[in-house]
Amino acid sequence: TRIEGRLHRPDETSAAELAALLHPTPAVCGSPRDPAAEMIHALEGYDRGFYAGAVGWTNAFGDGAWYVSLRCAETCGDQARLYAGAGIVEGSDPAAEADETSGKFQAVLRALGVDEASV
Repeated sequence: TRIEGRLHRPDETSAAELAALLHPTPAVCGSPRDPAAEMIHALEGYDRGFYAGAVGWTNAFGDGAWYVSLRCAETCGDQARLYAGAGIVEGSDPAAEADETSGKFQAVLRALGVDEASV
């Protein structure tokens, strides 16, 4: 969902500061944020790495754009670790979210030149 607005004091808040305040989003972490993050860490049992992280840019004026990484890959030589997922919110359909996640994995596999049938 695209959200737009105007800052009350734009010269006092950079895009990077806003990204830090908004990260992680409730869709990938839950709410309230801190207890949800602790529960996710305990249940998943692994570090998400760059998955669901903020990816973007900021210029010298503090302007920028930031996005949530819902698919990514860490590569080292001929090996890669892939991450993909979907934001779960009230009313989410688990089967649809699983299909969305599968599609994201397929896109990363294609980008890496991997035959999906061999995985």
